[in-house]
Amino acid sequence: MKMRFIGLDLAWSPRNNSAAVALEAENDRARWVAYQEQLGDNNAVLTFLHETTGAGPALIAVDAPLIVPNQEGARPVDRQITRLFGRYGAGCYPAYRNRPGSCTRGEEIVAALSEWGFVQDPYIRKQANMCSVFEVYPHPAMLALFSLERTIRYKARLKRSLEARRCELARLCEYIADLQHHEPAMLSPFEVMERDLSGLHGRALKHYEDLLDAAVCAYIAYYAWYWGPAGYQVYGDTATGYILIPMTDWMRHLLAMNLQRTP
Repeated sequence: MKMRFIGLDLAWSPRNNSAAVALEAENDRARWVAYQEQLGDNNAVLTFLHETTGAGPALIAVDAPLIVPNQEGARPVDRQITRLFGRYGAGCYPAYRNRPGSCTRGEEIVAALSEWGFVQDPYIRKQANMCSVFEVYPHPAMLALFSLERTIRYKARLKRSLEARRCELARLCEYIADLQHHEPAMLSPFEVMERDLSGLHGRALKHYEDLLDAAVCAYIAYYAWYWGPAGYQVYGDTATGYILIPMTDWMRHLLAMNLQRTP
């Protein structure tokens, strides 16, 4: 069976929509086989995952906390990622159990997946048949994969105009579309990459943003599987929380620059 790679941009609260993208790989090339940008509650998310993973093998990369043992504050991995990549705009929001909303929702998804034979394991073996789920974070991944000096500013922020966000989303589309020329390659559907952004605003813009995040998550899973341990770094641990981030020559350069700047 061909490996599948699912990227899930999981909203911390089921009151908000999530997005997901499923890839199927053949050698050094993967293509989208399914996507959904308006998944609601856990049942909707799990239905998509069940339909796209089947009996496996598959890797599921989730942009949401999957291990949150702390009641307050930030997980050690949240602080570590912010320390390493915050200067590039890729810091972490703190995840803690008492946070308003539900940053423990990822734990519920993982528990359900375990009943299907999935294990939570960020240590991906090179091109091995696996059924694993693990936490990722698109913003530092974009730095690595697209050789960026700063994250793409498409998120809604104070004083960030709608037009500026649309322009940044268009940039992100170009980078994702260009992955067809990378190793490994990801072929993205024309109707997604060429969507007219001029009329998108409000929830429609947010749904599209989430879909692109999910696409990046799916590619992270594929990249980690294709290259194995040489192609990623796991920050943190499976006791207090972790995040898998792709490792490229550009990312190694950024990390080396960080070390030079540290007093």
